[in-house]
Amino acid sequence: MGFFTKNNHGEIHPYIPELKSQLDKGDITRREFIRNATLLGMAATSAFSIAGMVSPAKLMASQPKRGGVWKCAMGVKRIDHPARLSWAEGGNIVRQLCEYLTLTGPDNITVPYLLEKWSASEDIKTWDLYLKKGINFNNGDPLTADDVMFTIKEWLTKEVGSSMFGLLSYWGGYQNVEKVDDHHIRVHLEKPNIGVPEHLFHYPGFILHRDFEGDIIKKPVGTGPFLLKEFREGERAVFNARKDYWKKGVDGNPLPYLDQIIYLDIDKDAAVAALSAKQVDSVFKPRPSDVMTAKGLPHVATYSVDSASTYVIGMRVDKAPWDDNRVRTALKLCQDRNKILRLAAMGKGMEAIDAHVAPIHPEWCEKPIPKADIGKAKALLSEYAKEKGLSLPLKVILATKNDAHEPEIAQALKQMAAPAGFDIHLDITEASKYWSRWTEVPFGITSWSHRPLGIMILPLAYTKEAIGAWNETHWHDDEFDAELAKAQKILDPKERSKVMCRIEEIMQERGPIAIPFYLKMFVICNKKFKNVFADPAYYHTFTYDMWMDA
Repeated sequence: MGFFTKNNHGEIHPYIPELKSQLDKGDITRREFIRNATLLGMAATSAFSIAGMVSPAKLMASQPKRGGVWKCAMGVKRIDHPARLSWAEGGNIVRQLCEYLTLTGPDNITVPYLLEKWSASEDIKTWDLYLKKGINFNNGDPLTADDVMFTIKEWLTKEVGSSMFGLLSYWGGYQNVEKVDDHHIRVHLEKPNIGVPEHLFHYPGFILHRDFEGDIIKKPVGTGPFLLKEFREGERAVFNARKDYWKKGVDGNPLPYLDQIIYLDIDKDAAVAALSAKQVDSVFKPRPSDVMTAKGLPHVATYSVDSASTYVIGMRVDKAPWDDNRVRTALKLCQDRNKILRLAAMGKGMEAIDAHVAPIHPEWCEKPIPKADIGKAKALLSEYAKEKGLSLPLKVILATKNDAHEPEIAQALKQMAAPAGFDIHLDITEASKYWSRWTEVPFGITSWSHRPLGIMILPLAYTKEAIGAWNETHWHDDEFDAELAKAQKILDPKERSKVMCRIEEIMQERGPIAIPFYLKMFVICNKKFKNVFADPAYYHTFTYDMWMDA
C-alpha cells in the first residue's frame, strides 16, 4: 500500500486497490492499470513501478546537446484567444508559449504538468488540483491559483466561445470552482466524471496569465519554454528559447535544448521539396504521399502512432435534407470504407463505424464495420424524395478544405453516392476559408484531432451544450445524453465499454455523422534531431526537450 497516492483526506482512492487486484488476476493489462490509476491521482512513477514497467521519463538514449534551430513547415494562421482555438496548427504555436495543467503522452497516459498532483473523492465529484510551486511566467510573475481561476472563468464563460465550455459542462459552471489557497484549486462537479485530468489537456486548455487581455500574439505571456520573437500570419512564427524556464534538462540546466524553433507557412508540395533540400527539418501533418517520399530520403526519419484522429463527414440536422434520418442513413450506406481508406490515406489507418469512438479508446465497444449497401441507400432516398415531392438525384453541396486527405475522401464519396441518387457538388477551399465556416456548412468534412478518451470527444461535438461551439451538426439526443452521463462516471473502462455499446448504436442508428476511417499519425523529421516522437493528436510537445546532434 506504500505506493498508493493519498487524496486530500489522507486516504488512497478506494478504487486503486481494486485496479491492483484486477492487474494481479490478469483482468486488465499493465497499461490499463497505469492509465486508470494515474487518472485517480496515483503518481506515474508509482503506477509504472507497481505494473513492473519503466517510466518513459527515466529513459534517455544519450546525453543531449544544446543549441541549434529546428524549422517546420506548418500553417501559420491568425490567433487571438487560445481558448477559442479550433485547429491543431494554432495549438502548436501557442504550445511553445503556454502550458497545460496536465499532459497526456503518446502512450495515452495522463500525468501532472503545471500541477504537482491531483486527487479525486470516492464519488469522483470533488477534484483537488495542486499547482507546482516555483513556476514563473516569462514576464517574471509567479504562477498561482489566481491565474488558473482566471483561465477557468474564461473557459466557462459562454461568450468567449471556447470548446472547453461544452467539454466541461459537467462542472456545472464557474461557481463550482474554489480557490483553496495560492496553489490549490478544488472543483465540485455537478456530475461525476473520470476524465477531468485528460480534459485539462484539451488543446485550447492553456493556462493564461491573470492579466490576459484577449490576444496572445499581442501580449505573449506564458509559462512555456519559448519566447515569441516574430509572428507573421501566413508566413512564419519564430520562437527563441527562454533562459529561465522552470523545467530542467538532464544536465541540470533549464530546458529547452534548442536555441530557436521556426514555423514556416509553406504549401504542402513545396514543403516536401524543402524537406528534401534540407531547407526545413519537418513537415506538419504529412500526407501519405509525403511519408512515402520521406522514406526515400536518407537524412529523414519517420515516426508513427495509431490515433483517434479522423475525418468526420457531418450533416447538420437543422438543415434539409439532413434533418431526415433516412437521408443521413442513405449517405452512410454509400461508404466503401476500405476503398476510401486506400484512396485517401494509402491504407494507413483503421476502418471505422459511424460513431465518434475509436479502437484506441479504452472504452471502445467493438462492432462490425458496416458494408456499403447502395440498394438500401437508394430505397431510403427514393422514399424520402417521394414523400417530399422531390425528384432524384438529390443535389447537395459538400464543403471541406484542401490541405490533407479531405479532397480524396470527398471525391470518393461523390462517386460512391451517385448510384444511390445523390448528386454531390464539391466546395473545396483552402484551410483558412473552411475553418472560418466549418460549423455553418450544412454538409462538410472536418478533420478531428485525437482525444485519449471516447467520453472526452463526445461532449465536445454531440451535446446540446456544444451547439454554438464545436457541435457542427447541431445534433443532440436525449437517450445519447443519458447514456453519456452514465459512462462518464464509470471508473472501470470495461464496464464503461458496455454503456458505450449503446452510445455507438445510437450514433449509427440516428446520428449525424459518417466516419470512414481513423488515421495512423506520422512525423517526418531530419534524423539529426533526437527525442522526436509521433503524437496521436499532432501536438508538438517534443520541442520542449528535443535536441540536435549536429
